[in-house]
Amino acid sequence: MAEIKIGIVGAAGRMGKTLIEEVGMTPGAVLAAAAERAGHDAVGQDAGSFAGLKPLGVKIGAGAEDVFKASDVVIDFTVPKATAAHAALAAAGKKSLVIGTTGIEGAEAQAIREAGRSVPIVWAPNMSAGVNLLMALTERVAKALGPDYDIEILEMHHRHKVDAPSGTALGLGEAAAKGRGVALKDVAARGRDGITGARKSGAIGFAALRGGDVVGDHYVIFAGEGERLELVHKGASRRIYSRGALRAALWVKGRAPGVYDMADVLGLRG
Repeated sequence: MAEIKIGIVGAAGRMGKTLIEEVGMTPGAVLAAAAERAGHDAVGQDAGSFAGLKPLGVKIGAGAEDVFKASDVVIDFTVPKATAAHAALAAAGKKSLVIGTTGIEGAEAQAIREAGRSVPIVWAPNMSAGVNLLMALTERVAKALGPDYDIEILEMHHRHKVDAPSGTALGLGEAAAKGRGVALKDVAARGRDGITGARKSGAIGFAALRGGDVVGDHYVIFAGEGERLELVHKGASRRIYSRGALRAALWVKGRAPGVYDMADVLGLRG
């Protein structure tokens, strides 16, 4: 079987470097191209050398267009605006796309869904297998316990993370809301400060902590009268995300057009 040609945009970022390493460790995958924004010091350097590995013979370019031309599947852990543009490139070039970018909402989310009409896309707030099992459990527990239990979602990430709550925390909120048969936008409490009054019945609360080099910790708390159930996932390495992204990349090639998530990749549907 021919190796799947993987392209990476955002190649100089924390996840970009980890993804470059992961491609080399994944049977059936080969790094075909990599790109970073114009003006970045990484542009023109060998992708392997920049990631702290042996040279791979793949230069980091400044144009995402070239990455899509050279690749079967492109992996994107960048920023929402760039990801929306990359989704359009994927659709135009009929290439598969794996999206791990967080904080995507509004018009940028719609751009991804529009591209999914032409090509297969895996878009997930978190690529970790463990986190996606946590989401499945959260939905089941929320459905089983019902509205008598207050739901609070707490997350902590490193000091450099720019969005809050994390995309994973929002994904957990969506799972809890689905379990309750409600829309998250109608029940989310995304910030509390000052005299807020009593907690609203049925609300799903969020709290975000930032500090140090924490890769990602997530807690889903179901607080009832006389007892509390907590579901917890702690990430110790970014490799949990890169492994999931490569798993998604190998899975998505050849699929029918559509927007998939890691539950599809992991066979958690149904």
